[in-house]
Amino acid sequence: MATTNVYIVFYSLYGHVETMAREIQKGANSVDGVKATLWQVPETLPDRVLEKMKSHPKADDVPVISPEQLLEADGFLFGSPSRFGVMAAQMKAFFDATHPLWATQALAGKPAGIFWSTGFHGGGQELTALTAITQLAHHGMIFVPVGYTFGSGMFEMNEVRGGSSYGAGTYAADGSRQPTQLELQQAFHQGKYTAEITKKLKIKT
Repeated sequence: MATTNVYIVFYSLYGHVETMAREIQKGANSVDGVKATLWQVPETLPDRVLEKMKSHPKADDVPVISPEQLLEADGFLFGSPSRFGVMAAQMKAFFDATHPLWATQALAGKPAGIFWSTGFHGGGQELTALTAITQLAHHGMIFVPVGYTFGSGMFEMNEVRGGSSYGAGTYAADGSRQPTQLELQQAFHQGKYTAEITKKLKIKT
């Protein structure tokens, strides 16, 4: 059976989205016949600005992706921190650079999910996902929400939990809060769920 390639493409400034991405990769790779690969989008801020912002070091084991490499994947999971309720400019710049792929609708029909990190409750937990869907729609990609397939974890009320039916999410607060076990479990579930759907669609086509 041919390998199903799932690309997990993300931008992470303080490490929260990267942590989620790695858990999503584990979930996707738990599906037989699936190979999930991590990719970073290019940074747009100069080093001196990143230093002043006290950013998290970039993962040296995750390569930077170019738009044309998206063609190699059967499905995607795109991750970004929220900036005023929408994806970070770095992720938007990457999508802007996919214009040649859009012009030929080269990614049309490929499934894609979304995950994210926000600072607080009003930071765009659902709005970030909703506005990111426009990128997928213009490419003709198939948005794959997790719905309520995560089960009882979706109804947890005794602890703070990011994410929604749109995908996995986490809260960073002032940057010191890290993804909780429950948030990581949802990330793992999203990776597995999206990989399963990607595999099914590849077999049918």
